Amino acid sequence: MSYGDPSRYLEKIYVEEDCYNLPYTKEIIARSGLPVTVLPNRQEPDICGNYPDNLPQGKQNLFLCRNRGKFFKPCPATKEYRCCDYQVLNIGMNCPMDCVYCILQSYLNNPWISYFVNIDDLFKELDETLLSNQHPFQRIGTGEFTDSMALDRLTGLSKHLVEYFSKKDNCILELKTKSVIIQNLESLEHNGRTVVSWSLNSPPIMAREEIRAASLQERLEAAVQCSFWGYKLGFHFDPIVYHDGWQEGYRETIRNLFQAVDKDSIAWISMGALRYIPTLKTIATRRFPHSSIFYEEFIDGLDGKLRYFRSLRVEMYTFIATEILKYIGPKTCLYFCMESDEVWKEVMGFTPEEKGGLPAMLDKTMC
Repeated sequence: MSYGDPSRYLEKIYVEEDCYNLPYTKEIIARSGLPVTVLPNRQEPDICGNYPDNLPQGKQNLFLCRNRGKFFKPCPATKEYRCCDYQVLNIGMNCPMDCVYCILQSYLNNPWISYFVNIDDLFKELDETLLSNQHPFQRIGTGEFTDSMALDRLTGLSKHLVEYFSKKDNCILELKTKSVIIQNLESLEHNGRTVVSWSLNSPPIMAREEIRAASLQERLEAAVQCSFWGYKLGFHFDPIVYHDGWQEGYRETIRNLFQAVDKDSIAWISMGALRYIPTLKTIATRRFPHSSIFYEEFIDGLDGKLRYFRSLRVEMYTFIATEILKYIGPKTCLYFCMESDEVWKEVMGFTPEEKGGLPAMLDKTMC
């Protein structure tokens, strides 16, 4: 079932006491119309059951709290595979959607959704980092530990972020989502500094494995609307999942993508095959016994994650890349997320270093 707006799954809000009187907290509570419980500082919501079995119930609870750590960190990449030098802006933890393959199931240890409301600290840290950083250009995203837009109907954070980045010339913002909550993006002066991105997959995978996410048609319609508002778009085929009929499934998604979306509006398209830490299989197969995606043949990767054998990854990448290259515009960057130079060379015919490095390849799309 498609939720489109996955925040509709929420049933209750918890608020950390010292955050309750923040104007931003009040805005979120007013928009939600949900019952609210105020908790003493550093006390967490009490969700019945044990993790991860209580995740379905936990995801119905939003915890508005203070981030006492860093908001801004490099993407947790590994040196064994080629990274795009992405920078992560952490706005919260967990998500109301429930994808079978989601790494957060094994990364987190609590079931509720945490959302950080001390956004004055967030923007102060961004100011300090961007002023002091020596990198000429940075790509910054909010979709690492949560979905960028799933709660935006309540939080309205996208307005603050888009307006902030519109005034910067050394960075761009990527908002990555499986939802279609884009209303707050309308009429903003984004100045071309925000890319709105969607994760895409084969239709059977989207239907079976991406619970409470928007349908393919809904995502593409939202992308068309954002393009009409002048935003550049991104699409991420990640994770690419091997399944019966995978060739036709990915071909159908790619065909629908380029039938709906103007190719010149797409900044980048990424590809990444299913990969996961061993504990994820234990958790996901217990929570989703209907799913079979973890029962293919996998091998230990150099980063400690289980991956498809290289020969299968190359077969899937070659097929998908060939389909995308039938339609892609000349300025769109097609790239791999966390793959080896050997795979790059075998599928693409070059390594990122031959093109000046993957970060430079992506940066050129925004020029």
